[in-house]
Amino acid sequence: MLIGRKHDGSLRAHERLIEGCKGLHSDGQTLWASSTHMLWRFENVLRDGKQTTSGVDRIFIPREGRVTGKIDIHEIAMGAPSQFGGATGVAPIFVSSAFNCLATISDTASFQALWRPPFITSRSGGDRCHLNGLALDGTRAAFISMTSTSAILGGWRDDRRDGGVIMDMATNETVATGLSMPHSPRLYDGKLWVLNSGHGTLCTVDQDSGTLTSVTVCPGYARGLAFVGRHAVIGTSMPRRNAIFEGLALDDRLAKTGTTPVCALQIVNIDTGQTVHWLRFEHTIEELFDIAILPNVRQPEAIGFQGENIETFVNVDEV
Repeated sequence: MLIGRKHDGSLRAHERLIEGCKGLHSDGQTLWASSTHMLWRFENVLRDGKQTTSGVDRIFIPREGRVTGKIDIHEIAMGAPSQFGGATGVAPIFVSSAFNCLATISDTASFQALWRPPFITSRSGGDRCHLNGLALDGTRAAFISMTSTSAILGGWRDDRRDGGVIMDMATNETVATGLSMPHSPRLYDGKLWVLNSGHGTLCTVDQDSGTLTSVTVCPGYARGLAFVGRHAVIGTSMPRRNAIFEGLALDDRLAKTGTTPVCALQIVNIDTGQTVHWLRFEHTIEELFDIAILPNVRQPEAIGFQGENIETFVNVDEV
């Protein structure tokens, strides 16, 4: 869902269906999105400053689809695979929860595995620790989050309440422990941030001591984090009523405070911790996973995979 603002100030939303979409990444010109078994690359075809008659200033066209198989791609970033001995240059780096690894694209295989936690010895598929979040420092993969340090297939499910960790990828040492299903680690404003999702909190992490400091609480399962200036944009989801999501501290806090969970984008002032704005989804949509900010973009759209638009929208790159 691409959300923007019309010139009259009203909200504009443009939706495209991608099955099982979780990870997103964009620099405003290129948009990467994962699906159940593919990684998609969209490119903007409008030149800077150009708009359609309706005010659209970005039109993303699908240009590449890579078949990865069901590897459960979570977060996506643009990094340097050479950090781990991969190819030179910048390429999409993504988390594969199903294979417990950080990975990148491959021209000959489903994907290229770049890094695994030191306690993971199996190279076969099967979610063991529920690796899920990646923080980059420039193009260098810096920190990664996971629900557990289990090497047993499905073992992470027993560690949901307090088995989560953040690991420093340069040293393979844990930076913080005792988290509850952490997601979306980010480096911003000189700090390491993370969503302690099982508690429903946005936190900063002291990289020396591992101490978590809560910045704000979220009325739902927090997942998806981006920053704009002095604001954090947080995705909140309705808690699933199944064995994976029940029994978390989040449930206790929502019940004690009488808070009704919501699926929403929560905009928080990172200096004060105050929520300054909301975008709530009142029906149909119950979960969000990732958020990507399109800088200096007002009204984005994307062309779908079928139909007249993709058949007739042709632009040519001359020699």
